[in-house]
Formats: sequence, C-alpha cells, structure tokens
Amino acid sequence: MITIGGQILTADQFFDILFGEQPLTLDPSALKKVAINHQFLKNFSNEKLIYGINTGFGPMAQYKVSEANRQQLQYNLIRSHASGGGKIMDAFLIRAVMVARLNSLMQAYSGVHTDLVELLKDMINAGIYPCIYEHGGVGASGDLVQLAHLGLGLIGEGYALYEGQRLHTWEALSAKGIKPLTIHIREGLAILNGTSAMTGIGMLNVLQAKRLLCWSVVLSAMTNEIVEAYDDHFSHELNIVKHHKGQNKIASLMRELLSGSNMIHDRADHLYNPENIQREVFEDKVQEYYSLRCVTQILGPVYDTIAGAQEVLTNELNSVNDNPVVDHEVNNIFHGGNFHGDYVSLEMDKLKTAIVRLSMLSERQLNYLLNDKLNQILPPFVNLGVLGFNFGMQGMQFTATSTVAENQTLAFPMYVHSIPNNNDNQDIVSMGCNAALMTKKVIDNSFEVLAIQMMTVLQAIDYLEASSRLSPQTHKVYASLRQLFPRFVEDQPKYEDLRRVADYFALTATPIPFN
Repeated sequence: MITIGGQILTADQFFDILFGEQPLTLDPSALKKVAINHQFLKNFSNEKLIYGINTGFGPMAQYKVSEANRQQLQYNLIRSHASGGGKIMDAFLIRAVMVARLNSLMQAYSGVHTDLVELLKDMINAGIYPCIYEHGGVGASGDLVQLAHLGLGLIGEGYALYEGQRLHTWEALSAKGIKPLTIHIREGLAILNGTSAMTGIGMLNVLQAKRLLCWSVVLSAMTNEIVEAYDDHFSHELNIVKHHKGQNKIASLMRELLSGSNMIHDRADHLYNPENIQREVFEDKVQEYYSLRCVTQILGPVYDTIAGAQEVLTNELNSVNDNPVVDHEVNNIFHGGNFHGDYVSLEMDKLKTAIVRLSMLSERQLNYLLNDKLNQILPPFVNLGVLGFNFGMQGMQFTATSTVAENQTLAFPMYVHSIPNNNDNQDIVSMGCNAALMTKKVIDNSFEVLAIQMMTVLQAIDYLEASSRLSPQTHKVYASLRQLFPRFVEDQPKYEDLRRVADYFALTATPIPFN
C-alpha cells in the first residue's frame, strides 16, 4: 500500500498509484490532524464572518448566508459549478486528479471532515471515478469546474466511470457499499477551490514526458548506428566542456546505449590516417547532419525542462492549494490565493514546448532515413519491396509530418492567455488545466511520431542486415519491438501497428532510466 499524508508523495509513488494501481491508505497521524483541523474550524467560525462558510462565493462574498442555509450553500456550489463541457477525461486522468486532491486535503489545512478524505480514498481504491469534463477550468480559483464534477460524484450525484462503464454515481457507490458524502461545514468549497486537476494531469504529463525522452534517446542512438556515425559527438570530452546537466546526461545515456556497437565509427580510425588525408573528396561525411550530431544539445534542454517540471509539480502536489487556509496550530484563518495555478501553467507550457521540440527532432531523423538522397545507404522510404510497385514507409511519413505540425501549433502558451471573468473578480487567471490538457495532447501525439520512427528504424536495420552489429542494448530493443512489429515487404495497412508501438512506448518501462 501507499500511504497518503504525513510525508511527501513522490513522483515515483504517484506513478505507482496511477499505473500499478497500488491501493491507498491514510496516515493515522495525518488523519488525526484533519479531524483536529475540522473541529477548530467548527469552533472558530462561530460568531465570525468567514468566507465560504457564511458568505457567498467570489464576487457574491458580500452577501451573508444564514446559519440555516450554510450546509445547503456547499451543495449549491458543487451543483452550480458542475458545468463542464467537451470530452469526459479518461479514467486514469480522473484517478490522478482524485489522488492530487486527496493529498492536498491530507495536509490538514482545509477544515474538512475526515469523512471526505476517507471517501476519496475508498473511491480511488474501488476504481469509482466521477465523470470530469475537459472544458471549464480557468485555473484561478483553482480548477473550479473540473473539481465541481469530482464533488458531484462525492455527494453521490452525476455519473461515474466504473469497470469500464458509465453509471449513475449512486449505482457505482452502492455496488461497493460506499456511502456518499454528507456536507459538514465547508467540504464543497474545499473540494472545488484548488489546483488538483491541473496538478494531477500535470504529474502524469511529467511521468510520460520522461518515457518519451528516454525513447527519443534510444531512437537517436539507433539512428546513429544505422548511418554508422562517428562517436565523438556524444563523447564525454566534447560534452563536459558545456556545463549543462541535461546535455551531459543525454551524452552519458548515448554512450551507455552504444557501448559495444560495431556500427559506430571512431573518427581517428577513419579520418586520421594518411590514406584519407590524400583524398580530395570524401565519400563519408566528415560531420553528420544536425539531427544526428546535435542530439545531446537538443535533448539536453528537454531533460532539464522535465526535471524542473517534476520539482514544481511535486511541490504543488504536496501543497495546500485552496482558500482560505485553516491553520489550527496558530488558531487563525488566512485568506489569499493559493488556488492560483500559475506555477503549474507555466511549467506545462515549458514542458509542452520541450516535447514539441523532441517530436521535431524525431521527424527530422525520420526524414533522413526515408530520403535516400540524404542517407545514401537506404532505398527510398526504406522500401524493402519493389521500388515503384511497393511503398514502404511512404504513407507513414505523412502521419508523422502532420502530427508534428499539429504539435507546433499547439505550442502556443496558455500561461500568457488570461481572460478576466467571474464579474472581473478573477481578473487574471492561469488557464492551468487547459495548459496541462494541451501538454497531454502534445505528449500523446509525440508517442505516435516516435512510433513511426521506430518502425522505420527496424525496417532500416533489416535492409542493412545489421541486427548482429548493434550494441547489446539496442539489439534488445530491436528484438523486443520486432516481436510487436514484424518485418514487412508487401504493402499492408499500418495504422494498427502504429497504435501498438505507440502504446508500447507509453506503457512499457524504458530500457534506460531517467534520473
């Protein structure tokens, strides 16, 4: 089991919860603090005007709410803001949102009853995911609309995804013997008023971006093998004089992957000998194209961006991000804007830009392999059949090119795109959930682009009959992927192969670590 509360929830633990479906338990000491915090709010709010307890919300906070209507006020907030549009998020995304909200509430600064955190834990463990829609959040008072749909499920209303079906939430809860939430004081506001939708999706993006980068390094290494590139561009000596952690990490991974390869050339052996010096024209290029030679300089910033995003998203995941902050230890309540999603929004835009760049590198390496005039060692489109009669990977290139073009358009940042709303109470907003969802789209797209590159790499290795000359590491990759995508000569539809390889990249542990 993975324990929520009382300690930092790490990115690796978050990954295990999402993909390993590790069951959750609540830390007893943290749960006790949640109970103490709730009791403090209950006592403290007597005879005081507290936002969201006995006032309206947002620009309606100037209106006092009577004692008799306080509980109904919370239900009204949830129901009125469950107004999302677009597609229902996938179940694992909703799971990510729920885990992020649970972890924030377990910090014990939100004034909620323990019923709420126990219910969230039970629903996550039972695989009951309230239907949350993609459209609606502006990321300022938190992810109000997305989290309102979470709240709707917690009170037993709306619909939920359960065992692959969309059911009335009460049906799913009843099937597992789980009772919906009864509002105590401010559970409605505490559920809605936070950054947990953008943070949950953002954490997933970081985890998948790490996989993407690792596969991009693998593909870059194998592409360099195919063209029998020189080894100095990923050497320790060349890269260490550039003082960037990411660049040197990528170079180290390239050296590890290509150790033992019989296809990578040593520059001294090929160019530093008297026979070559006497030539006026060299058949082999003295230096490779940038998409092959500058891998460490291109993917290095991507590595650093992912590492930075993981730090920021982990901090947000373990933060109190609603309003007001209920602090029982200093006996006070503090009003402010911890729900504002700027940290997440900016990191998602940075991550998105980096992944777009990664997909652009993949497309250029792919083009190099497909264009016989550039590589001068492979048939056009790595066609293993009859030229002019068969087409090889020609059709697949269109998909890669189109998908990278979409990525480039999606690269426009959300962080700088604020539209005031809520009667101008929310006069500058983060659009953090939009940023996270767009980044997810770019990541999903990029898995497809890398899958097409891998399919091409495998065909190229077979054309050159070079599998036995690969490094031990890249040969393992070749052997694994060839079981999934067999060699082909005759033309057949490739869209299902594309999906299988892309899913393999997205769901399978990479052959190299990201650390």
